[in-house]
Amino acid sequence: MTPELRELYQEVILDHGRRPRNFRTMDASTHHADGFNPLCGDKVHLKLVVKDDIIQEAAFQGQGCAISTASASMMTEMLKGMDTTQAMELAGRVRALVSGNDEEAAAVRERVGKLSVFSGVREYPARVKCATLVWHTLKSALNNGSNEPVSTE
Repeated sequence: MTPELRELYQEVILDHGRRPRNFRTMDASTHHADGFNPLCGDKVHLKLVVKDDIIQEAAFQGQGCAISTASASMMTEMLKGMDTTQAMELAGRVRALVSGNDEEAAAVRERVGKLSVFSGVREYPARVKCATLVWHTLKSALNNGSNEPVSTE
């Protein structure tokens, strides 16, 4: 990754970390789940409105580092209008992007759109859980969640 591209990616992550999109309460939801990263204390509460298998709305609340917050912000932006199967596939691609081997990451980089900004997280293994927490939480929510928070451990 070139230094210029790394700087651009850092700016996007910092922007979403400082001014997260869809960081709000949502009274009525059809799907929800909580996530927790005990390593750094990130917590997320994700709510979705799914109608006819299409994600109509997505919002989150919680607290976390810039990477965790940016990941949640960008995810909730991308999910709107996506069907649940596409959302689950995207979650798998993001996992491959940030924690897969070089071949896996390269194979999905073009297929994750603007989420490719998280590709640099692979270089910082302790941060992978920060970037993927909300994606694990999404999978739980779409699988009708549970009363137990999703954990990155």
